Amino acid sequence: MADPPGCCRSCATCLLCLYSCQWITAKKEKRKGLRTTKCDYSWFLFLFCVFLFTLVWLYFAIIILNDFHNFNEFIFKQRKLWLDWSLLLLIATAVLITYSAVLLVLALCLQLCGQPLKLHWLHKTLLILTALVVAAAFIGLGIKWAEEWRSARVSLQATGPFLHIGIVGGMTLLAWPLASFIYRTHNTGLKVFLLLVYCTVMIVLYLAPLGITSPCIMEENQLPPKPALVGHRGAPMLAPENTLMSLYKAVDCDVQVFETDVMVSADGVPFLMHDEELTRTTNVQAVFPERAALNSTAFNWTDLQQLDAGSWFLERRPFPTVQSLSAGDRYQVAEQRIPSLEQALEAAKQSNISIMFDLRPENHSDYQSFVNATLEVILQSGIPLQQVLWLPDGFREQVKQQAPGIQQVYGRKRLQNEKEPLLHVNLPYQDMSSEEIRQYRQDNISVNLYVVNQPWLFSVLWCSGVSSVTTNACQVLKEMKHPIWLLPSSTYLMIWIVVDCTSFLAILWAFLLLK
Repeated sequence: MADPPGCCRSCATCLLCLYSCQWITAKKEKRKGLRTTKCDYSWFLFLFCVFLFTLVWLYFAIIILNDFHNFNEFIFKQRKLWLDWSLLLLIATAVLITYSAVLLVLALCLQLCGQPLKLHWLHKTLLILTALVVAAAFIGLGIKWAEEWRSARVSLQATGPFLHIGIVGGMTLLAWPLASFIYRTHNTGLKVFLLLVYCTVMIVLYLAPLGITSPCIMEENQLPPKPALVGHRGAPMLAPENTLMSLYKAVDCDVQVFETDVMVSADGVPFLMHDEELTRTTNVQAVFPERAALNSTAFNWTDLQQLDAGSWFLERRPFPTVQSLSAGDRYQVAEQRIPSLEQALEAAKQSNISIMFDLRPENHSDYQSFVNATLEVILQSGIPLQQVLWLPDGFREQVKQQAPGIQQVYGRKRLQNEKEPLLHVNLPYQDMSSEEIRQYRQDNISVNLYVVNQPWLFSVLWCSGVSSVTTNACQVLKEMKHPIWLLPSSTYLMIWIVVDCTSFLAILWAFLLLK
């Protein structure tokens, strides 16, 4: 077996060394009898599958970054340990995909150079471990975070056209080592089988755009207005969540609604707090160590005012943006205290933004008194009631009667034969399809979807026609003047034809050149 033209012996020797983990010279006499066996080809197929498997996980890892802050909060709730786990996820994924990709490139180069594919046992072991780690990651995702499967489906609306181009390109490049192998092997049955499989896959890929749909494939003049921004607990990337500083930072980001969470203290004062415990966002363990594990509602307002609600933000750095805060902002962060609902309503009234909130915990035995106390503060605040968006389902009819001007927001889709038509819905972004969003828009139902942090997701929802989105990244989405991409149907059709034709000609060239 002679070395193909363009493949020097030293290069072939290096490739063999890296792939086989042993120094094997590329001279014929030194590798006499060293041939690629069926077992070796089986390991190459396994390597190819592991690479694809890891590549799919990389895609998922990038997609779930939009929701990863929720995972960090979940881990803290369970283990009282705060860490940005997304960084570890990306590092581990990068290591796995790089390792499998390098091995695959080595194998393809060896095939083009006519060298044997003798994968070392160490590489075999590491490949099996890689496959097991990725499989465990997918299983864990399915068990603990099943909604992310729906996030992946949403993401395909943003990435589908580009994934198609990338996969076609990758399969086109694969034609070179495939042609080299087919011309070298003497097994006619294997040749026919590989050609049939490859041709079938390519035909499917060439026709795939027929099944690709995206709301961003539209004419420029059909683009709906940019969705309004709802600050999730304010602007939590720029200031401690659910504080007055966070509210004002959200105002600077041009948000139209401040979304927050309300609890009621033991002495009846509604205040802003998301977690049932105070440990994550205050220094309660230092001030009241013996009471730190108690529910937030077990503290009276005087006790709550003694807590520092800002320093944790600088210590734990829940978002990378914390590192870029100015000295003035850092000083202001350290001065933050837990705000009352009365203070938040006054700030919202002065800033001319709306306020939307949940009332927690909904399973509390005194929940009706929480509703009464909250309504009393709202009615006494003087804020225009149309600026208040009410999310809690408990005692909603009572709220309608006592404060009919408050806008009622529902955390569900509309029902058939609905007695009272819904005007506002607030749902996870995974729960509504583009078609449903368009239909609600046509029926004048305001749709707010949460939590939307990544520009690609915001772009898809913008093209779909959503009314508003709740976000942690208001400073990022504020700067978007246009969806990331928008393609007229005619342009997309032209790109599809050019990509498929170019791919076909490249494959044809590969088989003719290597013949």
